[in-house]
Amino acid sequence: MPSAHPTILEPVDRFIGQILQAPATAAAARIVLCLPFWWSGLSKLLDFSGGTAETAALGLEPAWLFNALTILVQLGGSLLVILNLRTWLGAGALGVFTALATVMAHQFWTLDGIAGVRELNTFLEHLAIIAGFVLVAILGVVGARDRG
Repeated sequence: MPSAHPTILEPVDRFIGQILQAPATAAAARIVLCLPFWWSGLSKLLDFSGGTAETAALGLEPAWLFNALTILVQLGGSLLVILNLRTWLGAGALGVFTALATVMAHQFWTLDGIAGVRELNTFLEHLAIIAGFVLVAILGVVGARDRG
């Protein structure tokens, strides 16, 4: 049963609630969540040959095509999430991309010692990013349902 007397946390709850409900907070969170992807996509676009070399180093051929697809997913997915348009599609594309890239580039199970631990940590961090995209997709669908 709630207390009839306000607690010391009620003003903090109200303040935090105002911050979390502000549209700017959601926009900033979407921009920062997508930051590694739009930054990488822009880098690969501005230095296409460098991006192609990076893709070739992973054994993906034709490297130019995989680089172009990577740019499309990274920039297109980021744009959808940041603009809060069809967030399920943008978040899904970036989540699937992250899952594939993580399995290809962070194979901790093939390494021993500290190198394996570092790759495991990076792998787990990428799983957390994927979970963030799942939440973005859920909130996008729920928000669209509530608006429409």
